[in-house]
Amino acid sequence: MTTPQLVVHRDKELMAQAAAARLITKVVDAQASRGYASVVLTGGRNGNGLLAALATAPARDAIDWGRLELWWGDERFLPEGDPERNVTQAREALLDSVPLDPKRVHAMPASDGPFGKDADAAAEAYAAELAEHAGPENHGPVPTFDVLMLGVGPDTHVASLFPELPAVRETERTVVGVHGAPKPPPTRVTLTLPAIRAAREVWLLAAGEDKAQAAAIALSGAGEIQAPAAGARGRSRTLWLLDTAAASQLPRSLYPPASP
Repeated sequence: MTTPQLVVHRDKELMAQAAAARLITKVVDAQASRGYASVVLTGGRNGNGLLAALATAPARDAIDWGRLELWWGDERFLPEGDPERNVTQAREALLDSVPLDPKRVHAMPASDGPFGKDADAAAEAYAAELAEHAGPENHGPVPTFDVLMLGVGPDTHVASLFPELPAVRETERTVVGVHGAPKPPPTRVTLTLPAIRAAREVWLLAAGEDKAQAAAIALSGAGEIQAPAAGARGRSRTLWLLDTAAASQLPRSLYPPASP
């Protein structure tokens, strides 16, 4: 797995703006080389902050939105349109304001969808959808995402992979249902570490003092079962995007100069 690289910005607003600009460049480059790009979105305040920054970025229309495949790293298993669902928040922050191809927007199933309250069946269906979009060049059951973004929780969770719970121990399935999550709602659907590691680049977003300890633990050699963020790595790059508050407890050997 790739060695994590760190970029530390002055504050969360600048971090969001810089990450949005970085994402535009990655998407445009991928579309220029292959004709399309594949991105996995994350929820939470930092994921939504990035999308809001992207919505107002001057260069956002450099992206060919109709040739962008969008996936999600996890989802709260709630009814369609629930304000707590990641896809609902993403639509409000950005997606409803850009000309996406609806067939390329791969939202995770809702709890009032075809699988009812069965989160495990919903997870199997999303895994099947990923597999359908994986080509021979991907060498596995998920597409090779260009960028997969993850918010880092104060407990070091990423997506809905929480410390010590069964989902973070999964080594074969690409998507699983989560039951009894330690933060509400307790039922979720999530990509697993094998699916996350299929991405070319994994970006971990952490801003705020409440993320400082989690960043320090994950970047200081902790095991992925106890600190899931430590196991989130990309094939070609693993990038931690932090603000100074989230980076405040990092060992000095890891702490890079702050970006302007």
